[in-house]
Amino acid sequence: MDFDFDQRIDRRHSDSLKWRKYGDRDILPLWIADTDFRSADCITEALQARVAEGVFGYGVPSDELARVTVARMADRFGWRIQPEWLVFLPGVVCGLHISVRAFTEAHQGTVAPTPIYPPFRTAASQAGRSHLSAPLTLRQQRWVVDFDALEPQMDGSQKLLLLCNPQNPGGTVYRRSELEAQLRFARRHDMVVCSDEIHGDLLLEPGTQHIPFASLSEDAAQRSVTLLAPSKAFNIAGLGASLAVIPNPELRKRFIRQRKGMVPDVDVLAYVAATAAWRDGQPWLDAQLDYLRANRDRLTQHVNTLPGLSMVSPEASYLGWIDASALGVASPALFFERHGLG
Repeated sequence: MDFDFDQRIDRRHSDSLKWRKYGDRDILPLWIADTDFRSADCITEALQARVAEGVFGYGVPSDELARVTVARMADRFGWRIQPEWLVFLPGVVCGLHISVRAFTEAHQGTVAPTPIYPPFRTAASQAGRSHLSAPLTLRQQRWVVDFDALEPQMDGSQKLLLLCNPQNPGGTVYRRSELEAQLRFARRHDMVVCSDEIHGDLLLEPGTQHIPFASLSEDAAQRSVTLLAPSKAFNIAGLGASLAVIPNPELRKRFIRQRKGMVPDVDVLAYVAATAAWRDGQPWLDAQLDYLRANRDRLTQHVNTLPGLSMVSPEASYLGWIDASALGVASPALFFERHGLG
């Protein structure tokens, strides 16, 4: 089956958050994780069929979506989950915020790798919690978490470990031994783990395997919240279909209680899109991954020829994290914008 990922869709004057940021300035916007690929036909067709019904009242996730989710986790990742563990959300970011409020008290705090997707830090600050950053370090051309550097700062008040697996923005697909080290860290400090795994479908490096943190052991499952969504892999982020997988009934109860009245239910069309993506979209995703691998290789090769810039080839995601520390400018962001890249 052929898919055209070279098709150009002009979104400059659309409702696109990404493209509206710079207006009519001659800047290519690459500041947010939002591709410009047309989503898979199976998603569009499912949405058109649902729209044709003409009624858009309050909705609930279908039994089919739960079955599709359970089957996909088992088939792709060998992770056996139960439908009752699923809590559907209108986005992964709200899952981070809920977790901080549900699993820490006012005098407690969070830990997360750095650099990382900014909401991992703001979720703590907006809840009035303290936060410690575990630095990423480059080992054999892979960005990995250095928990040893963090140990001297741990004082017992940190109760939530926030992970991103695969890592955003480093693009690292964590190996089992690396995840087990993170589990030992969480166990040693009696922490709940919230693992954002929305890039788990976007593996680019041959031979890598996404391993859900909660699948490591029963202990990992019982102390974890896993955040999932088809949004990044299938370019349906604007539809807001996400979920938390929480095996521990007490943690699940605390999570649901914290979200009540604060976070809206998922849009009925988002449920439809998510079901179609995970049920029927794999051929489209496989083709996209081939296309992304070629883009990754081209980008990495070219960036590493530019003075002052370097880039490690990401194992996962479509994010290119460029090291500009040797560029010698006060603001790399403004420097890039002056050269037409946002």
